[in-house]
Amino acid sequence: MIGQIESYNPDSQTGTIKTEGAVFTFHLEDWVADVAPDEGDDVSFDAEGSIASNINLVGAYLEPPKAVKYKYLAAVLSVFLGWSGAARLYLGFYRLAFFQAILTVILYTSGAQQFIMLWGFIEGILLFGGHINKDAKGRPLK
Repeated sequence: MIGQIESYNPDSQTGTIKTEGAVFTFHLEDWVADVAPDEGDDVSFDAEGSIASNINLVGAYLEPPKAVKYKYLAAVLSVFLGWSGAARLYLGFYRLAFFQAILTVILYTSGAQQFIMLWGFIEGILLFGGHINKDAKGRPLK
């Protein structure tokens, strides 16, 4: 069947798929695609009662993903605001951005301010060099 993800809760790893007036529930274990589910994604799935299984993105195999984020913007954010996790936040890596910000606070309060800019600088070099070339959804960078 074909449907659209109506809701998804990453904490409980469950969600609902809506199709032609029917609603099906699913668990992340039944998700086949490489990227995490997101509200509004069109999906194909097998229905077993009101449970969806074998869920995959529709069109994921038809066309390659399109770039939506800019590599050079992410690199500039990383070089100048890398201590805050801004580049990773821009690219959709929310947990990593959070940990970068926490690490900055830890380094700052422990008196190791000379290391605060290091992560962002190295990340900027990796972005400029093309070693970090995809966003959190696996799409290439422009």
